[in-house]
Amino acid sequence: MDMELVCFKIISSVGEAKSDYINAITYAKKGDFEKAEESIKHGDECALNGHKVHAELIAKEAGGEKVETSMLLMHAEDQLLGAETVKLLAEEIIDLYKKIK
Repeated sequence: MDMELVCFKIISSVGEAKSDYINAITYAKKGDFEKAEESIKHGDECALNGHKVHAELIAKEAGGEKVETSMLLMHAEDQLLGAETVKLLAEEIIDLYKKIK
């Protein structure tokens, strides 16, 4: 398993998700809640891809295979968690914009 490739798959997937969540906030700010919801859904699909790759690593390690730990893997996991945080905040901000409008 090429750990660099695995890490970059996680980073790119959750990076795209994070961008979608931020775009959702922008749409909500403009009052376009339909596009905001579409952005959240697309972000969720991207985030799920990153989670699947990460879960494969966890399953391999749980099965006894050694998984190489590196700064790149830590960065990928940090990005994964960051995307989750941005999603939670985006959903709250979108709700606030709905109440304001």
